[in-house]
Amino acid sequence: MKIGIVCYPTYGGSGVVATELGLGLARKGHEIHFITYRRPVRLAHFQANVFYHEVDSEDYPLFEYPPYDTALASKIVDVVHYQNLDILHVHYAIPHAAVAYMAKKILLAQGRYIPVVTTLHGTDITLVGNNRAFAPVVEFSINKSDGVTAVSQSLKDDTLALFQIERDIRVIYNFIDFERFRKTNKEHFKKLIAPDGERIVAHTSNFRKVKRVEDVVHIFEKIHKKVPSKLLMIGDGPERQHCEQLCRELGICDDVRFLGKQDAIEELLAICDLFVIPSESESFGLAALEAMACEVPVISSNSGGLPEVNIHGVTGFLSDAGNVTEMAAYAIQLLQNEEMLAQFRANALTQAKRFDIDNILPEYESYYEEIIEKSVIKIE
Repeated sequence: MKIGIVCYPTYGGSGVVATELGLGLARKGHEIHFITYRRPVRLAHFQANVFYHEVDSEDYPLFEYPPYDTALASKIVDVVHYQNLDILHVHYAIPHAAVAYMAKKILLAQGRYIPVVTTLHGTDITLVGNNRAFAPVVEFSINKSDGVTAVSQSLKDDTLALFQIERDIRVIYNFIDFERFRKTNKEHFKKLIAPDGERIVAHTSNFRKVKRVEDVVHIFEKIHKKVPSKLLMIGDGPERQHCEQLCRELGICDDVRFLGKQDAIEELLAICDLFVIPSESESFGLAALEAMACEVPVISSNSGGLPEVNIHGVTGFLSDAGNVTEMAAYAIQLLQNEEMLAQFRANALTQAKRFDIDNILPEYESYYEEIIEKSVIKIE
């Protein structure tokens, strides 16, 4: 198949999943065309069957902001027409699903029908889509897509609760590439972080309020009192400064490292003993899955899709969002019990293997074929 993928090219979960999906499909022989305003962060090296088409939205004196939606629609039309794509897969409802509908209508006027699959990733529904300014467009775009997928059952349920959806929504989980995310021997690196054998706790996110990053610091402060430990804060965003200040106030700065955005996050996860993700809202929990693939147990909230990834009392522990005391108690219990920690590490890996990219790719391939077949019938 010739597949067009429209996504955000940033470190966010939707962009990462879209890029890894495209790369995985390319390895299976499909021709993949990424359409976005900048090369995706995980599209760093040349790979056969992968093409990148940059959207150029120039500034014009007439517009206060560059007309990206219009430029993207035009680029989609161009790529579909000249690369003869079979299907278009757009990630994140706003603006991609709406723009794809516009492009589809333009192509239809030219005698060309392109089926569109929209994947919902989370905040496009629960945060952006729930905004009254965007809600009608999100609802319309979903209903006008030829196929719709959600990355967790929880997100599907939220979508059906928030909008009047006429389309079936297929749950196709996010995935992990075990060629990249696996536990490797990084003892030399671990000694640099924890020279006296301290436990290493990690958190990674985009440091937005919804991630409750300050809770991570409070949880670690309680852990630190009971267990010699270090905290790795991976990522960046608006809440980072508040967290740095909080570390100073709590007197734990010497044992907390703010590492900023990292490309080789798997090398950091390989040395960790525990991963903490106390988010208020999490449609799936890709960061938790990446940790589990590296045999790191997870302390998380029970929000959104996290319980579909992190199994309470098996791969880690779940608590209500904001319950810092309970999360810290679970973390201490695990870090102080070597036998339990070893069992949870093994359980985390077993659970992560359910989401192996080799298991998920065939689901997407089958779904594409189903949607294309329905589109052919529709045209005839």
